Amino acid sequence: MGVGGGRGELFEGAMKDVQNQRDHRNVEIQKVGVKQVRYPITVLDKSQGFQHTVATVNMYVNLPRHFKGTHMSRFVEILNRYRGKIGLKELRLILEEMKKKLRARSAHVEIEFPYFVEKKAPVTGSRGLMEYICRFYGSSDHSDIDLCLEVNVPISTVCPCSKEISDHGAHNQRGMVRVRVRFKKLVWIEDLIRLVEDSASCDLYSILKRPDEKYVTERAYENPMFVEDVVREVATKLQADPNITWFSVEAENFESIHNHSAYAYVEGGLKVAP
Repeated sequence: MGVGGGRGELFEGAMKDVQNQRDHRNVEIQKVGVKQVRYPITVLDKSQGFQHTVATVNMYVNLPRHFKGTHMSRFVEILNRYRGKIGLKELRLILEEMKKKLRARSAHVEIEFPYFVEKKAPVTGSRGLMEYICRFYGSSDHSDIDLCLEVNVPISTVCPCSKEISDHGAHNQRGMVRVRVRFKKLVWIEDLIRLVEDSASCDLYSILKRPDEKYVTERAYENPMFVEDVVREVATKLQADPNITWFSVEAENFESIHNHSAYAYVEGGLKVAP
């Protein structure tokens, strides 16, 4: 084992390192690295402890103007060391190791992954898995580290205007709410999802029997909301949480009677690292 490792180091050291050659164009690159790395990861799960999923990972560092290129393989080598567990806590370590190994001033990591939550139908209790697309964002510049969590939550809304002017029924549609937060201490993905779902006309389910369909249809009808209402409801709840230091909320309704989407965005708090 020792002999093999030594030969490998000797062989690599004897090869020309083009990346470390000087570049004379005097242009610094703010982000250089690898994108769309598909990778198995394990993330914290509030009810089960951990959840295994497959992520898409982007990793970048800055490149000083005098270096020709960066060492792309080192990004994946660093990722390999943390594949057993990746969360916002580990992002700090990954960012610092990226800067150290790649001799960079700044480092950035984006991790997107599907997260599954078991959800019961509201009347029959039928169980099914709901998928939510989540993202971890991490950036480190000098000694500052900025961490962010994002959840994408599908919802249902009923148009208040349609309900008001119609003699029969009202148009409804699915929508998507994207929430991004900075915080002081751990935020559970499940808690953010629940906060968003409680802010819509009705939430979505993977399995619904007839009694469930009746319930969600009537619940949404009795709780009509514009896209503006949704982002305001979510923002109000996030503003009331002392653990949240900054947030952004955007909602898009995929309109059922228009050939366009309805959209709203709100941002609050201070943009400071946790």
